[in-house]
Amino acid sequence: MPSPQPGPLAGARRIVVKVGSSLVTNEGRGVDAEAIGNWARQLAALAKDGREVVMVSSGAIAEGMKRLGWSTRPKELPELQAAAAVGQMGLAQMYETRLSEQGLHSAQILLTHADLADRERYLNARSTLLTLLALGVIPVINENDTVVNDEIKFGDNDTLGALVANLVEADALVILTDQKGLYSADPRRDPQARFIDEAAAGDPALEGMAGGAGSGIGRGGMITKVLAAKRAAGSGASTVIAWGREPDVLLRLARGERIGSALLAGTAKLAARKQWMVDHLQLRGAVVVDEGAAAKLREEGKSLLPVGVVEVQGEFLRGDVIAVRTKSGADLARGLANYSAAEARLIARKPSSQIEALLGYANEAEMIHRTNLVLV
Repeated sequence: MPSPQPGPLAGARRIVVKVGSSLVTNEGRGVDAEAIGNWARQLAALAKDGREVVMVSSGAIAEGMKRLGWSTRPKELPELQAAAAVGQMGLAQMYETRLSEQGLHSAQILLTHADLADRERYLNARSTLLTLLALGVIPVINENDTVVNDEIKFGDNDTLGALVANLVEADALVILTDQKGLYSADPRRDPQARFIDEAAAGDPALEGMAGGAGSGIGRGGMITKVLAAKRAAGSGASTVIAWGREPDVLLRLARGERIGSALLAGTAKLAARKQWMVDHLQLRGAVVVDEGAAAKLREEGKSLLPVGVVEVQGEFLRGDVIAVRTKSGADLARGLANYSAAEARLIARKPSSQIEALLGYANEAEMIHRTNLVLV
C-alpha cells in the first residue's frame, strides 16, 4: 500500500533532476523543444518557491545522430564522440532558450566521472555549482562524451546524476525516464509485475527487479537508476524515479505528491556527510588551531580561516580529509582542506585578504568551509 506520508521532495530545498535521452530527444527525433520548455516552466516555479535545482541532461549523442542524419547508433567510439560534440551544441542552445524564456539564467557544465574522483577538481566543481545556485542560475550538466567513454560504453547519466547529488549535498534526486517507475519485473513481459511505490534505496532485492537494458536511444536502464539511488543515498539523498511526461511532475513531487517510485535514503543528509568524513581513519595531515578558532568552531559552527591556524602537520593535498586539532593535541574536527599542506604553511596565521598576495591566487577564503567540516 502507498505510504500516507508526503513524498521525499516535500521538504527538499536542493534538487537534482536527471532527464533521459528518449525524453530529451523525443525518442531520437531531435531535441524536444516542447518537453524542455515544460521542464523550464516547472523549474521557474520551483525557483520562485525558493528551491534550488540542478539539471543533469542526457541527449547529446541522440541529437548529434539526428543532425548528422544517422538512424542507427554507431558502435565506434570516435563516431560516438563526434555525435556528442555536434549534439551538445543543440542541447545547450535549447536549454538556454527555454530557461531564458522563463527569466532564468543557465550555465552549461560538462563533467566526467574522473572530475568527481579527483580531490581538487571535485572541490572546484562543487564551488562552481554552489556559486551558480547562490546566484539563482540553473546549471545544466552533461557527461563530457567527447573526451571519455564511460557513459558511452556502460550506462546513462544516472550515475552522474547521483554523483552530482552527492557533490552539491542535494536533498533529493529525481530521475525522469520513459517508464512510470520501478516494477518487480518487466511489465512488458510479466502481467503480474508489481509496481514499487516505495522502497529503501540500496535494498539488494531492487537490483534483481531492475535487470534489463535501456531504450535504443539511451544506454541506461532501470538497473542504472536503482544503482544511482543507492549511491545518492550514501550522502542522504532520496531518489524518485518517475515518468518524465507526467503533467507537472516536478511541481507535484515538490508539493509532496507521490508519483513514481520513491527509493528512500536510510540516513539523514547531514548525518551521512558527517559519517563519511569521520570514517576517514587514515588522515594525510592536520592543522592545529588557536583557542579563538577552536571556540568559533565548537560554539558557533564557523568556518576555519587561515588566521586561526598555528601549525600544519603532515603532507596533504587540496580536497584531502584532514584533522583539526587544539594546541593540546586533541582532535576537534575533520574536514576537506581547501589548500594543500604547503599552501597552508604559507597562509597560516594570515588574514584571508592576504591569500592571493601570498600564493598568487585564492581558491577560497577559508582553510575549511563549515559545510565541509564536522566536529568529532
